[in-house]
Amino acid sequence: MSETLLSSRNLAFELYEVLDAEALTQRERFAEHNRETFDAALGTARSIAEKFFAPHNRKGDEHEPEYVDGAAVLIPEVKPAVDAFLEAGFLNATRSFEQGGMQLPTLLSQACFAHFQAANVGSSAYPFLTMGAANLIETFGNEEQKQRFLQPMIEGRFFGTMGLTEPHAGSSLADLRTRAEPAEDGTYRIKGNKIFISGGDHPLSENIVHMVLAKLPDAPPGVKGISLFIVPKFLVDADGSLGPRNDVLLAGLFHKMGYRGTTSTALNFGDNAGGDNPGCVGYLVGKPHHGLAYMFQMMNEARIGVGMGAVMLGYAGYLYSLDYARERPQGRLPDSKDPTTAPVSIVQHADVKRMLLTQKAYVEGAFDLALYAARLVDDTQTLETAEARQQAHELLDLLTPVVKSWPSEFCLKANELAIQILGGHGYTREYPVEQYYRDNRLNPIHEGTHGIQSLDLLGRKLAQHGGAGLKQLTALIQGTCQRAGQYASLNALRAPLEKLLAQLSSVTLALLGDLAQGQVSQGLANSALYLKAFGHAVIGWRWLEQAIRAEEGLAKGNAADLDFYKGKLQAARYFLTWEVPSCHHELAILENRDDCCLTMQDAWF
Repeated sequence: MSETLLSSRNLAFELYEVLDAEALTQRERFAEHNRETFDAALGTARSIAEKFFAPHNRKGDEHEPEYVDGAAVLIPEVKPAVDAFLEAGFLNATRSFEQGGMQLPTLLSQACFAHFQAANVGSSAYPFLTMGAANLIETFGNEEQKQRFLQPMIEGRFFGTMGLTEPHAGSSLADLRTRAEPAEDGTYRIKGNKIFISGGDHPLSENIVHMVLAKLPDAPPGVKGISLFIVPKFLVDADGSLGPRNDVLLAGLFHKMGYRGTTSTALNFGDNAGGDNPGCVGYLVGKPHHGLAYMFQMMNEARIGVGMGAVMLGYAGYLYSLDYARERPQGRLPDSKDPTTAPVSIVQHADVKRMLLTQKAYVEGAFDLALYAARLVDDTQTLETAEARQQAHELLDLLTPVVKSWPSEFCLKANELAIQILGGHGYTREYPVEQYYRDNRLNPIHEGTHGIQSLDLLGRKLAQHGGAGLKQLTALIQGTCQRAGQYASLNALRAPLEKLLAQLSSVTLALLGDLAQGQVSQGLANSALYLKAFGHAVIGWRWLEQAIRAEEGLAKGNAADLDFYKGKLQAARYFLTWEVPSCHHELAILENRDDCCLTMQDAWF
């Protein structure tokens, strides 16, 4: 096998030819970095991922965490891998030098972390969740909370989670029942149950800091009554030492079809209050009743991370099936009927090429989008003016549902095609592609389902800030199409994107009009179709950008890169001329306000 995690040539193309990572070093925060330091970080990430994470990916799947005496037990290989990740500094890759971090751009941090997601998505989830929880406390916590909980998280001694979902409510956070009663000492007593809490218990750290949504006694109904609390597994004394066990109990583990290396837990808060047990102690973060707004920071980070995780699982499957197709001899080409000739490798068969090209188009298009979103995070923090930072934030906000959902749907399809290419071997456990598929099947549900993301996009994000993000995106796509016009070879590629953008813009205005007039159920009834068409327009745009860069690369005449750039152009051609035109079917349904699904009745099923 050649490269099993991701293509280093494609990564360099994305970072240095498409997204211009080196330009970030002109900004004050990243001035001490250059391409050499970026590449050194990437090389370290690849090395640790290959040495510590990839070797136990299969074992973690076959020997999932066990519930033993009230605790989660993992295979022994997970802790050395996570420790190596911590020791190399990747937990704090974006933090300042003063905080002990690497002060890398988010773009580079995401590129580094992608290696760990490709190598072992289950084990990589523990530090991933911790990074999000730490950022949440850093943004909204008070100084005491930062000292008591954030600093040990930065040091890698405490890990973190997010506690949202409850048994009766699922994704409907407005209906959560977990309560927080004020105590005389200024803390709160948490009472309730949470399920599907990833990383909710494990032996990898001294403590686990749960970021928990709950309601105060005077909370208004709905999402406006949700507050955010820090709830540690072990209480922490003022001097930083661990105190007694908090009343947070692991009620059990869920047994998943994939992503098995990450514990999925049911947690009970405050079940044993009484006598000498004060109950479950929690610490209010920020203002009362503002918890969901705070938590959206961690949720949006997680959504982008889940999108990248979906990309990397699709990418790993693509690379494996590509190597397999090159090495597997089987059959002869249709115009070669002589049975005495040697079989050809299956990569030479047209339909196998189709499946490989589809995978390439999906995973490399989604990879570009996920890295583009990471660069937007850098822009929100380090562009010179407040106005420019705000514009970057508006565009990132608009794209977040797409970054999460499009890879989760279409990189899963890539995994399905990888299985198909391996044939009978593909669905056996002796080969890794079936695990990649099972692992990736969770991502259309993780951090908000496809349907929830589509409602967020159509129902909120498009009209947000007066449609500022949408106007930016439209202008960017139009600008790329205009630049592509400089290359005669790209005219056939940009035309389908321009046609899709025109119809998408018309449908968008009509649907937003419905929503503005109060026709909410009708306007949102087919939002999933809208997300697919919108996502294809975004990925089509990113492929046209890659095609322009490939043409620029070919013009330089480096023979070593000839095949790479031609492959990019062929994948762009496939996506823009095969995939993009298919969206007009969805847009026609949206245009006609088809109510087939909306008017279906329960009894008719």
